[in-house]
Amino acid sequence: MSLVDALFDQVDRALEPHPQARLCHVRVRIGELAGVEPELFRTAFEGLRQERRYPGAALELVWQEALWRCLLCQTTVDHGDFLQCPACGGAAQLCQGDGIYLDHLELEVPDV
Repeated sequence: MSLVDALFDQVDRALEPHPQARLCHVRVRIGELAGVEPELFRTAFEGLRQERRYPGAALELVWQEALWRCLLCQTTVDHGDFLQCPACGGAAQLCQGDGIYLDHLELEVPDV
């Protein structure tokens, strides 16, 4: 619930310049290693959207797989080999899949 509440805080800030706008659609990217269960996130969104004044908002969740990249040769490294690059033996670093990101907001703005 706290993650979705923080998401709505971000939405509130984004909508400040458009006080008459209605939030229609939210796209959130959830990384494989973020420690978030997408269906629980969706349930929390559904439960809080009315309370946070966004009753018609739809949620789109995009799953992002974890990805490691070699620091030396920039080769994409497989999950099973994520500590050492199979191509050059260099160390690999996580470069995606460990966060939660607000990717997109779709608003309906009345004519001005």
